[in-house]
Amino acid sequence: MSFDAAVVGSGPNGLAAAIRLAQAGRRVVVYEANSTVGGGARTMALTEPGCMHDVCSAVHPLGIASPYLRTLPLADHGLQWIQPPIAAAHPLDDGRAGFLLPDLDEMVASLGPDGDGWRQLIGYAAQNWDAVTAEFLRPIVHVPRSPLTLTRFGLTAATPATILGRRFESPETRALFAGIAAHTLLPLSRPFTSGIGLLLGAAAHVEGWPIPRGGSQAIVDAMVSVLESLGGEVITEARITHLDEVATDGPIIFDTGPHALAEIAGDALDRRYRDRLRKWRYGLSSFKVDYVMSEPVPWADARLTDASTVHLSGTADAVAAAEAAAWKGELTDRPFTLVSQPSMFDATRAPDGRHVLWAYCHAPKGFTGDLTETLDAHIEAFAPGFRDTVIARHSRGAAEMEADNANIVGGDIGAGSPSGTQIVFRPLIGRDPYRTPNPRIFLGSASTPPGAGVHGMCGFWAAESALAAGGRDR
Repeated sequence: MSFDAAVVGSGPNGLAAAIRLAQAGRRVVVYEANSTVGGGARTMALTEPGCMHDVCSAVHPLGIASPYLRTLPLADHGLQWIQPPIAAAHPLDDGRAGFLLPDLDEMVASLGPDGDGWRQLIGYAAQNWDAVTAEFLRPIVHVPRSPLTLTRFGLTAATPATILGRRFESPETRALFAGIAAHTLLPLSRPFTSGIGLLLGAAAHVEGWPIPRGGSQAIVDAMVSVLESLGGEVITEARITHLDEVATDGPIIFDTGPHALAEIAGDALDRRYRDRLRKWRYGLSSFKVDYVMSEPVPWADARLTDASTVHLSGTADAVAAAEAAAWKGELTDRPFTLVSQPSMFDATRAPDGRHVLWAYCHAPKGFTGDLTETLDAHIEAFAPGFRDTVIARHSRGAAEMEADNANIVGGDIGAGSPSGTQIVFRPLIGRDPYRTPNPRIFLGSASTPPGAGVHGMCGFWAAESALAAGGRDR
């Protein structure tokens, strides 16, 4: 059966690309190698019956606030967002903690002398959210719609997080900002590391840091439902290894890594372009543990129970040291660690008498060891008695992550190192990063702008590029 267009890969970017093409009147097919759709946005029973764990992503500030996803009727197709009272929390060793509160005015009031600085930096992005995302959740080369916003936010975003964090006086606020900025997967002393801290911090004041009821799978299930309502089709257990296996003479959008695109496309792309794709560099690895517990995490500070995400590493300096060590290939007993306990807010995630916990840390590139005990001890340090609550664990390192999802090469959940030119130009330097020399082939994965995250914008812009190349709506 022939289709007007095809997408290879059913992560949020692949599905966003397919929906946009279907909205333009194309009959679209999506191919997925696994038995379930979603890529990094899947939810599975990894441990005990009834305990549902997010395989990769779990908390979605850019999912609910995505410029494209928020235009889709996902709620009508079953997606329900849950908003924990606190977006993120960051405890310190001495018992103090920083808290990212959804309400901007409440947040500013809670910070005392740091309140004005927070409003000027993060508050500015929140209050100008539509303009900020219009400029920064897209290719870097474009005609700005809001040049003043682009300039002000861009200059601040380009500042190393270690420097921008000095704008805050209290250790709690500095640590909170450093933890949010560490989502960039770079040493915090490097330029542009403040950008993700500003963006995710602002997102909390716009739409919160929500979790989907039922897990991340609910996002992609709703997207599949929207696609099917538009006449699109998804085929699972269909691993594409060559273009001949794709049933279309129209555009093909790849929700894959650059290396995979080079292999699958083969001679359909010229050799020099394929060689450039193969030079794409991957970054830090990850190590993840999914826990089943008999009760909620016994945090020393009970307020952490209300947080969507908890960042563990101590002070801002400790966060920076942990990220720098990972980039040097060094292990530390206190890696930067992200923790989320969705069963506190979503009863569908675990049966009565059980709770699930999601935790992962940044590890050196190419790391193949086991950090289960390290994560256990790291959580225990801030939650005495934690180990006694654990009933089951499911640990997953780089090899297991990549075997499950080919886009997570070497355990790099960022789909490519954001270092050097790759922090701006993804995957190659050019005006349209989604196009290839073949007018039918496009790349729309997290290895393209604006990068990793369950926002669908990479796929959306790839679809826009394909439509511009082959004619708009029918």
